[in-house]
Formats: sequence, structure tokens, C-alpha cells
Amino acid sequence: MRHPENDREYKGLTVNSGIEQPSIVNPYLSQMRRRHRQTLTVQEYVDGILAGNVTVLSQAVTLVESLRPEHQEMAQQVIERCLPYSGNSIRVGISGVPGAGKSTSIDVFGLHVLERKGGKLAVLAIDPSSEKTKGSILGDKTRMERLSVQPGVFVRPSPSAGSLGGVARKTRETIILCEAAGFDTIFVETVGVGQSETAVHSMVDFFLLIQLA
Repeated sequence: MRHPENDREYKGLTVNSGIEQPSIVNPYLSQMRRRHRQTLTVQEYVDGILAGNVTVLSQAVTLVESLRPEHQEMAQQVIERCLPYSGNSIRVGISGVPGAGKSTSIDVFGLHVLERKGGKLAVLAIDPSSEKTKGSILGDKTRMERLSVQPGVFVRPSPSAGSLGGVARKTRETIILCEAAGFDTIFVETVGVGQSETAVHSMVDFFLLIQLA
């Protein structure tokens, strides 16, 4: 049986071939993605760190914390080249029970140090990692509202990644990178688990314990 509605001359609606769309509407976005995927060389990491570039410093810390073998090999080379420029800072370990106000105290104490001493301040805030999900909130920086926006201040939250001792697995290496970047005062905020902040003692010059009254 012939169906007139299927005959083209009886159809009132036709579908024209449209314009082929590009794979991405904004071509600049693909360029940004390509730039983001570009990996710095060891020398570029070292040059950026020694120049005090906090963006390169952040990328270098991420490289050091990575578990990928190729990243660990590159991170070791970066650390070895930065090592001669380290050891020239005052290191302060800050610990206390959870909820004692470590981050809030660092916010006030850091501003006081900048006002009296000047220079550059790095805050390495270690957050506990979940044994179940392996994730961390990394919310200590939000409680340092005034300090984190000051010029010459670098606040880096890092997960403990299951490391005991109140610090992260690569805290010592991160301190070396910060010192090479010109930070002459470094605060290390431990996870605050109570009685396990033993590893930080070997990394700092002073240890500050914050307790609830």
C-alpha cells in the first residue's frame, strides 16, 4: 500500500543538512588545556622556585607529593638542586588537640610576625586523610582569611596521606622548596591528633603547643 505522507512531494517539512560544528566552541579553551598539560622541566622548576614564583612552587610541591614514579624521579632532581639554597629559615611547628584553634592562632601569629619581622612566610598546613576514602578536606586555609591574602605569604594545605607523626609524607621536602623560594619563616601546622606529633620535632627549630583552657 502506498503512503502519500512518505512521498517527498507531499511533505511540507524537509530537513536540510546543517553546518558542521567544531569539536569545541571556544578555540581558546583548547589552547588553555594544552598549556595546562605542559610539564615543566627540572631546570624550569628550579629557576621558578629560586625566583620566588609561588605558582611554580605550588606545582613543585604537587610534583613532590605525587606517587607516580616519573614524578618522583623528577622531584628528587628538583630537591637536590634546591638543597644548597635551603636551611636559612626559622621553622616553627604548631600542634594541639583538634578544635584548639591552631589555624586561627596561626592567622594572628603570622600577621604579628610579618609586622615585627617582615620577610616572607610559608604555612604548611597538614590535614588528616580519611582511612576509608583517602581524601582530605584541606580547609585550614579558609581559617586564615587575613594571613592568606598578605603579600609574601604562601599557605599550602597538604593531606597527611596516612603518614604518622602529625606531618605529611613529604613535609621535609616541601620545607626545602619553600626555603629555596626565599621564605625565611615557615610554620608547620600538624594534624592535631593528640599524641603522635613526634616527627615534626626533627624538622623545626621551635615547637608551639596550643591547648584548650
